[in-house]
Amino acid sequence: MTQSIKYWLSEHPTIVNFRWSTTQSWGSTWSFLFTAIPTYIAVATTLHLILTVFRRRRPVPLGIIPAVHSLGMALISAVIFAGILVSAAAEIRDTRWLWRRTKTTPFQWFLCFPLGTRPSGRVFFWSYVFYLSRFLHLFRTFFTVLRRRRLTFFHLFNQSILIFMSFLWLEFSQSFQVLAILSTTLLYSVVYGYRFWTAIGLPGACFPFVVNCQVVLLGCNLVCHVGVLSLHILKGGCNGMGAWVCNSVLNGAILLLFLKFYVKMYLTNSNVGKVESLGTHLGSGSESNPKHEREVVIVKEKRC
Repeated sequence: MTQSIKYWLSEHPTIVNFRWSTTQSWGSTWSFLFTAIPTYIAVATTLHLILTVFRRRRPVPLGIIPAVHSLGMALISAVIFAGILVSAAAEIRDTRWLWRRTKTTPFQWFLCFPLGTRPSGRVFFWSYVFYLSRFLHLFRTFFTVLRRRRLTFFHLFNQSILIFMSFLWLEFSQSFQVLAILSTTLLYSVVYGYRFWTAIGLPGACFPFVVNCQVVLLGCNLVCHVGVLSLHILKGGCNGMGAWVCNSVLNGAILLLFLKFYVKMYLTNSNVGKVESLGTHLGSGSESNPKHEREVVIVKEKRC
């Protein structure tokens, strides 16, 4: 059983012989990338404007579609995580003899690909699958617009940049991508599993679970970027550093936007807590105040 899993995740000829090229890989051209991203933004914005113009206040019923999508994304993310983990172990096993000559450790390889690394083989196959999976994530944008009639710049920017960065990883054999894919797919499998859990009516967490997971991921990425830069300076160079610089700038922009959103959400929750305390205090007299009691109930529902 174990050998069969390893074969399908790292030893299958399609995986071993994979090569990122414009003739063999769908979506591998710059023209495709710069067509797909604007198309996504245009379609999402148009849908949002149509719903706004027609003033549709009620959410569009989607049934079990969001739940099925969340379950599918959780399973896909788990498969990519397992695949790139097993493939990375196989690459380490097959190239250990070379690392002894260059005094490179497996941890250093995770952060810093040697100069001249080509986008081919097991690890880059799963990087390609991860890149393709980014397009499946875009469906959540349309679910959000249809159900909540809400579309933010941060959401469009974040989704577009993640596709762009995944493309850069493959195009320039960028260092750090193995750890980035491992951490991202692990988080996605948990987050989408949680979304499926709540979508089928099971109780959710009494804190912003998804947001906190995203904060952890951004923090891990920041630490890894520092590690890549350190190894690039100390080891004499890492592959794909031009793309890494672009990646770092885009990650920094996402981090700043996300921290702004996170702080705003934290301040909102703090204000909600103050209203709850005030409502409880005002309703603790000899005669209860129905209005304040309703406020407390509403606040509690929002917080949990």
